[in-house]
Amino acid sequence: MLAETSTESSSSKVRLSIIGFVTFTFIGYFTIGLPLAVLPIFIHQDLGFSTMIAGIVISVQYITTFLLRGYAGSIVDKKGPKPAVLMSMIGFSLSGVLLIIAFMLRDNPALSLGALILTRLMTGFAEGLVGASPINWAIFAVGDQHTAKAISFNGIASYGALALGAPLGVILHNSYGMGSIGILIVIAGAIGLFYAKSKTALKGNSKAPRQPFLQVLKTVSPYGICLAMGGLGFGTISTFITLYYSYLNWSGAVLCLSAFSLLFILGRVFFARSIDQYGGMRTSIACLALETLGLMILWLAHAPSIALVGAGIAGLGFSLVFPALGVEAVKLVPASNKGAALGGYGLFIDISLGLTGPLVGGVASHFGILYIFPFSMCMVFIGFILAILIYYKQKMRVIA
Repeated sequence: MLAETSTESSSSKVRLSIIGFVTFTFIGYFTIGLPLAVLPIFIHQDLGFSTMIAGIVISVQYITTFLLRGYAGSIVDKKGPKPAVLMSMIGFSLSGVLLIIAFMLRDNPALSLGALILTRLMTGFAEGLVGASPINWAIFAVGDQHTAKAISFNGIASYGALALGAPLGVILHNSYGMGSIGILIVIAGAIGLFYAKSKTALKGNSKAPRQPFLQVLKTVSPYGICLAMGGLGFGTISTFITLYYSYLNWSGAVLCLSAFSLLFILGRVFFARSIDQYGGMRTSIACLALETLGLMILWLAHAPSIALVGAGIAGLGFSLVFPALGVEAVKLVPASNKGAALGGYGLFIDISLGLTGPLVGGVASHFGILYIFPFSMCMVFIGFILAILIYYKQKMRVIA
């Protein structure tokens, strides 16, 4: 009985410690989520640009996110996660300032769009630095044996923040204008900065020689490509759901993003042990199949209530894709490269979300917006097939 109580107490301490670090992820993605449902409408309807331009502007943040992931991983492996988190919080605050400027320039569409591009690039800078840094900070604090739990909690923080931020952003925009969103982003970034300063700096103590980042990236790339395919489903929902609902004259588009995020979180909470029980690859295969089903329901939905169900199922499916594949990827590199491995692995979700805007926006422009979900469904299904191939390749390697 005492042993059970001690185990529960220890497990509770681990969870609280991880939560203390992934709070930075929550703050970062809360600021990312605030303008997420507002910007496509603002660019397309208020500034008068096409849906493809709207998609490109939303996705341009992933250019700097992509460029900063590897740098952030290097900082984490050499100096620890704290410096990367501090810089990210400063970046989020600056993105809020730029968003305020873009709103003030709304009477000049070209200048406003230019300011929005700078806003997205600064957001990408901040996201690239915060990326895997809180996960690594948590792992340094609680140990490598809790890697899957740290990744899972980090995902709950990110998508929970999006679920809260997106509808709040719509409310603020409708009540006070987009400038109010920028002000809240500045405040959130400042809170994160002061909180990060109060946390103890930690770093890895592995003596193993570090591999070059490109070698690490090559090692984790099969799992990353699989993740990227799964990420296209989330990217399509988050970037285009407001325009999709507007085209169909439906209301409540932001509820789709919230349903996706809520079921994503519930999936992480209730099925997190699936990775330990069934292995990362088997879990990711099941999840990608479920996400494909959710996107198919979204495609075939003839009412917003059915679309909501599809978004929820897609969110539940995507919930464990990142940690399931991530655990498998991190196993393949030495401890001295875990920061770089998580950073390199995370690059693929940035690539996925970065390509979603122009790719799915192009599908919408050339074939019609009704084709965006069958397209993203096919991409996720390709990820499902790739996961099966990786799984059987692993089994053959074990047999050999």
